[in-house]
Amino acid sequence: MRAIQCVEWGPPEALQLQDVPTPEPGPGHVRVRVLAAGVNFPDVLIVQKKYQRQPPLPFTPGIEFAGEVEAVGEGVQRPRVGDRVVAYSGLGAFAEQAVVAAAQCMPLPPGVEPALAAAFTLVYATSWHALRDRVALQAGETLLVLGAAGGVGLAAVEIAKAIGARVIAAAGSDEKLAICREHGADELLNYEKEDLRERLKALTQGKGVDVVYDAVGGRFAEPAVRAMGWRGRYAVVGFAAGEIPSIPLNLLLLKGSSLVGVFMGEWAQREPKAFGAGMAELMRWMAEGKLRPHIHRRYPLAEAPQALRDLAERRAVGKLVIEPTR
Repeated sequence: MRAIQCVEWGPPEALQLQDVPTPEPGPGHVRVRVLAAGVNFPDVLIVQKKYQRQPPLPFTPGIEFAGEVEAVGEGVQRPRVGDRVVAYSGLGAFAEQAVVAAAQCMPLPPGVEPALAAAFTLVYATSWHALRDRVALQAGETLLVLGAAGGVGLAAVEIAKAIGARVIAAAGSDEKLAICREHGADELLNYEKEDLRERLKALTQGKGVDVVYDAVGGRFAEPAVRAMGWRGRYAVVGFAAGEIPSIPLNLLLLKGSSLVGVFMGEWAQREPKAFGAGMAELMRWMAEGKLRPHIHRRYPLAEAPQALRDLAERRAVGKLVIEPTR
């Protein structure tokens, strides 16, 4: 089978398309023909040895996909051969076939395109974990989403609206913000044109936001902390800007606010029942039309390095998807 291989640490351009042996599923695992794989920021980091986890070389990146089960290992009752599934694999998705634990597979909802499902798991589970589980966003509260036009950002916008919150979407261009509006954002903030703290003060009548969802980091973190209201909660999701910010902790003390880390992959492994419950609610919301993954571009397998480069350089609005069958 063909697979994208990371044979040395480096930029996306160092990845190679190779012929590798077709994997066989062991006990409790299944082999899936990959129809679509989502592209995520951790994929960009892991091939550069910059992620929290560093697999041994060589490996196939790609942490989520949708496809059709081809073979099952010993002890697997569900899914069955021929079933269409969505899977959070951690590695191995940028290939024509992938092996994943059966427990990490969920049925592909009827009528849902594989590419949409592949664009769903990581970003929506991350945002559900952040907003539902870690900061307990409530209906009627005000949420600021930094980097709102990215994959996790748009997911956060939609999930917050499903909860009943007011959403302020912040992004770096008017074009990106227009997409945020289409996905339900109540207020728009272009942080390349406007002063973040002053604009948030105006939008909240000086009260501050209840929750900050930050997948960007960098120079916007401190003004966002300063823009929180009393008992505000700040969800640390990622650092797409490339810089891990330093926050003066006295700001948290003065407002009785909380700084909360969000690590979806670790949560899914440590608390699989909670992860399953979150995914069940997300699937229900998607079936109800409350969640609509936005696919910016689709790539054949050979162009996976370009997909990672486009994501790294923030040229995507929403999600990028690789389709090995193209």
